[in-house]
Amino acid sequence: MNISATFIRKPIATSMLMAAILLVGLIGYELLPVAALPNIDSPTILVTAQLPGADAQTVASTVTTPLERQFGQIPGLTQMTSSSATEYAEITLQFDRSRTVDSAAQDVQAAIHATAGLLPPTMPNPPIYRKTNPADTPVLMLALTSETLPLTIVSDYANSILAQKISQMPGVGELDVGGEQNPAIRVQVNPAQLAAQGLDLEAVRTALATSTVDQPKGTLYGANQAFALQTNDQLMTAQGFNDYIIANRSGTFGTSGPVRVRYVGRAIVAPQDVNLAGWMNAEPAIIIAVQRQPGANVIATVDAIKKALPQLEASLPPSKRTASCSSTSHWSASASAGSAPRRRSVRPACCAFALF
Repeated sequence: MNISATFIRKPIATSMLMAAILLVGLIGYELLPVAALPNIDSPTILVTAQLPGADAQTVASTVTTPLERQFGQIPGLTQMTSSSATEYAEITLQFDRSRTVDSAAQDVQAAIHATAGLLPPTMPNPPIYRKTNPADTPVLMLALTSETLPLTIVSDYANSILAQKISQMPGVGELDVGGEQNPAIRVQVNPAQLAAQGLDLEAVRTALATSTVDQPKGTLYGANQAFALQTNDQLMTAQGFNDYIIANRSGTFGTSGPVRVRYVGRAIVAPQDVNLAGWMNAEPAIIIAVQRQPGANVIATVDAIKKALPQLEASLPPSKRTASCSSTSHWSASASAGSAPRRRSVRPACCAFALF
C-alpha cells in the first residue's frame, strides 16, 4: 500500500492536515519553557556544616572527613566533592539518575544521624542538607543599599520584608540572602588585661554564655492566689555587657572585687559575622539571589518581580534603594527572540559577591 497516494488523491485534506500540524506547532512553541540552562534531572544534594572558631584544617579533619566516610557508603553515589573553609564545610553529593532525589535525601539524612557521635560537640547545629539542581542558577539578583541606615538594619528589612514577599510570587523557588549583616553584640578581649586578672578566654566564654539566658522564673503560691514570676534579665545593649561581671576576685593576682567586661575589653554592636559581605558597584549592599521553580519561565518570573518592585519598595524606608544588578532573563530573551532581544533594564556583572 502506497501511503503517499492517499494524500495525492485528497489534496484538500492534506492541506488541512498540514495547517493543523503547523498550528499545533506554533501553539506548542509559545508554551515551551525558556531557560538559560537545560533542566537536568540529576539527584544532587548539598550538605553544609558550621564549626565556629575552627580553621579550615580543623574543619576538614573533624567535620568534613567523618561525613565523607559515611556518605561514601550510600548506594548510587556517583560523585562527591567537598570544600572546607574557616568555620564552614560544604559537601556536594551527586547520585545516579536511577535514584530519585527524595530517596537519596533520606539516605543522606540517615548518614548524618549516624555521624552525629563523631562530630565535635561544639557545633551549634547538626549538618544541614538541601536538594539542589545544577541548572538552578539565580535568575535575578537584587541589591539593597542605604546611604544613611547601617547595613544591619538593611539586612533585617531584606530578610523580613523583601525576601518573604518575593518568595510568595509565582515562579519563584528558593531565595538566598547574601552579605547578611545580622546585628549582634561582639565582645573584644585584651589578652594582656585578661592575664592580669588571672583569667583566660574560656572563663570569659563560659561567663558570657550564662549572662543572658531567658529561663522561666517559677511561680509563687499563696493561700488564695498564685503569681507567675516574669522578669527580663537579658542583656540587650553593649553597655549592659560592658558592666557584666565575669568573675569575682578576692586578692588573687593583686586584685579584688568583681571583674567586669570593660576591665578586660569592650562590647560593641557589630555584625554577627564580620567575614560576610556583599557589594554593588563598590558600595556595601545586601544581595538577594532569586531562583526559579522547576519548569517556570525565566522571562515571566523576572518580569513579574520587576513589576512588583515599586510596590515592594514602598514598604521600605525612603533611604533604602533597590537595584537589579544581574538577570538571566536578558540571555533567555535574546535566545527566544533571535537577533532582536527585548529591551530590558539589566546591568550584568555589577554585583560583587563575597562569602568567606
